[in-house]
Amino acid sequence: MTSPRGTSQWSAPFRRRGPIIANVAIPGSKSVTNRALVLAALSNSSSTLRRPLISRDTTLMKNGLVAMGVGIAESLVGSELRWTITPQELIGPALVDVGNAGTVMRFLPPVAALAKGPISFDGDTRSHERPLAPVIRALEELGVIIDHEGRYSLPMIVNGTGSLLGGEIDIDASASSQFLSSMLMIGPATIKGLSARHIGPLLPSLPHIEMTVAMLRDFGAEVDVDEKKKRWEVHPTQLVGRELVIEPDLSNAAPFLSLAMVCGGEIKIADWPAFTTQPGDQLREILTSMGATISMSEEGLTISSAGIFDGQSIQGIDIDLHDVGELTPSIAALAALADSPSYLRGIGHLRLHETDRLAALRREINALGGNVVEEETALHITPAPLHGGTFHTYDDHRLATAGAVIGLAIEGIEVENIDTTAKTLPDFARIWSALVE
Repeated sequence: MTSPRGTSQWSAPFRRRGPIIANVAIPGSKSVTNRALVLAALSNSSSTLRRPLISRDTTLMKNGLVAMGVGIAESLVGSELRWTITPQELIGPALVDVGNAGTVMRFLPPVAALAKGPISFDGDTRSHERPLAPVIRALEELGVIIDHEGRYSLPMIVNGTGSLLGGEIDIDASASSQFLSSMLMIGPATIKGLSARHIGPLLPSLPHIEMTVAMLRDFGAEVDVDEKKKRWEVHPTQLVGRELVIEPDLSNAAPFLSLAMVCGGEIKIADWPAFTTQPGDQLREILTSMGATISMSEEGLTISSAGIFDGQSIQGIDIDLHDVGELTPSIAALAALADSPSYLRGIGHLRLHETDRLAALRREINALGGNVVEEETALHITPAPLHGGTFHTYDDHRLATAGAVIGLAIEGIEVENIDTTAKTLPDFARIWSALVE
C-alpha cells in the first residue's frame, strides 16, 4: 500500500450480479472528533473521547494540539479506543503540520492565538492554495499578530501572548463554514467573549455551524444565535471536560449505502443516531428520493434495493446540496448511473475543498463516457453509457470513494491513489473489496 499521497492504481471491484447483504460499522465522525479535540483542549479538566476516528486528519489535529502543549493519551478499554485529553498551558515555539485538512488549518490558528509564543503553520502544497484569509483577518481584527507576508494563506506564524481579549468581529464564511466555527470555539476562552457576524453571501454547510454550537454547549459554553442577523455570540465561560462517544461519520456512509442501490441487497449501518447535527443524516431523504428503501431501528439504519441490474433503477434528482456539499461526489456517482438526468445545485463552495470538486467530477465522469455539464455552482448529469478507465482523485478522499461506486457497475475502473481515503476512512480499499467480492 502506498501513502495517502501516492499514485498507485487500484482496480475498483466490479459486481454485475448478486445482491450484497452486510452490516457495516462506519468509523467515527471526523467533524465531531476534531471539534471535540479542540474543545477538550480548551476545557478546565480532562475529557475522554470514546471511539474517536483514527485518520490522517484527526491525527494531524491531535499532533497539532500536542505540539502546543496539550496532553493526549491513548488507551484501549476492551476493544474500544479512548483518548484522554488533559488541558495544559498552550505554549510556543511550535510547528503545526496541517497536511491538507481544512479543520486543522482553520481550527488551530485561533487556538494558537491563545498560546504564549509563536506557533508556525504549514502543510501540503494544496493547503497553501486553500482559503484561510477570513480566519487570519478575524484574528488580526482581535489584535493577534500573524506573520503571513501579505499572502493571507499558509505558511504563517501566529504570535500569541497567552490570552485574547475577544470582542466583535465580522467574518465572511461564505467559502467555508469552518471559518466561523473556528472563531466560535475559542470564544469561551477569551476575556470578553466573542460576537461574530457573518457578512458574506449565503453561509454554506449550516449543519456544521449547528454542530459547533451544540458541541460548545455540551462542554458548558453559553452561546446565543440570531440567525436573522447572522450573528453568533459566545460568552466568556470556563469549558468543562466531559466523556463523549463519537458518532459514526454519516457522510462516510454514503458510498456504503450506494452498494445496495447499485448492486441490490441490504446494507445496515450500525449505530446510526436517532438525532444528530451531522449533515450526512440527510442521506436518508436524498437516497429515498433516488429510489432506495430506508428504515431505522435501534440497531441503526438499513437501506435496501433490487439494484440496477435486477430491475430497480436509480432515479435522477434535482437538489440543492448547499448545506450538505460533502455528499456531492457520492451522489454524483449515483447520478451518473441513474435512469434520468440530475441537477446538483448550490455547490460552488466545493471548488475550494481538497480539490475543485465540480471540475474534477465533470472531468473524471466525462472521461469514462459520461455527460456532465459544469456550471459555476452546479452540475448537470445526464446518464450515458460508461466504460472503463482511470478515475483520478486529486488527493481527495471523496473523489476516491466516488470512483469506487462507479466501479461497482462499470468494469475496468482504475482508481488512482485510493489510499487518499485514509484522510477520513482508514483501510477503505480492504473493507470495500471484502464487501463487494
